[in-house]
Amino acid sequence: MQFTPKISIITVVFNGRSFIERTINSVLSQTYTNIEYIIIDGASNDGTLEIAEKYQHQIALILSGKDNGIYDAMNKGLKNATGDYVLFLNAGDELYSLDTLSKVFALTADADVYYGNTAVVDDGGKVLGDRRLTPPENLTWKSLKYGMCVSHQSFIAKKSLCGFYNLDYKISSDIDWVISILKKSSTIINTKSYISNFLEGGTSNKRRKKALWERFAIMSKHYGFFQALINHLYILFRYPFHKVTKKIMT
Repeated sequence: MQFTPKISIITVVFNGRSFIERTINSVLSQTYTNIEYIIIDGASNDGTLEIAEKYQHQIALILSGKDNGIYDAMNKGLKNATGDYVLFLNAGDELYSLDTLSKVFALTADADVYYGNTAVVDDGGKVLGDRRLTPPENLTWKSLKYGMCVSHQSFIAKKSLCGFYNLDYKISSDIDWVISILKKSSTIINTKSYISNFLEGGTSNKRRKKALWERFAIMSKHYGFFQALINHLYILFRYPFHKVTKKIMT
């Protein structure tokens, strides 16, 4: 019997008029049909909501209103999700191909987590390359000790294992969320394929410093203070200049 679980795909957006439609189309055009699509809009004022509402007959829920940041919006999505699995795909991000989800769920039935690679794209949708950190052959919660080696957009988790995002972290709560899920997971499947296209975005130096401190706090919580310190020093020496992408190997 074919494994066709319901997957809740959650898109969080604020003033994403330029990108929201390509994200919506990448979800609605999937050959896999058991999808619950949820859009959480942060009270956009640039026409984003009007674009989303053109597709409302194909979208399970469009919820618009002010929030307390991206992770608060993601928590709203989780509270409304009823699928067996959850995937976050934010404005500008896309599923890699039309049959991405069909291929994922054809691999192994009832895994706790499915994960894969991520291509980075620019504003026009042109592929720039892979993320600097690529997923390991065998992903565990310990794999993230040097950073987010698996992209949030290429991480499909069983809903029953998904807690809410910790709102104490404003920039890096996704790392904490992924590690917490992996700690509870038994069957973690590497799809060995690309799952998503991630829209490259710039980060200010101020936000980068805050993200570094948040990540250190998260790593200390999960791996211990001294291990987190050693790992961060290793990262700073190995990657002194942050580079988002590297050429895709074919």
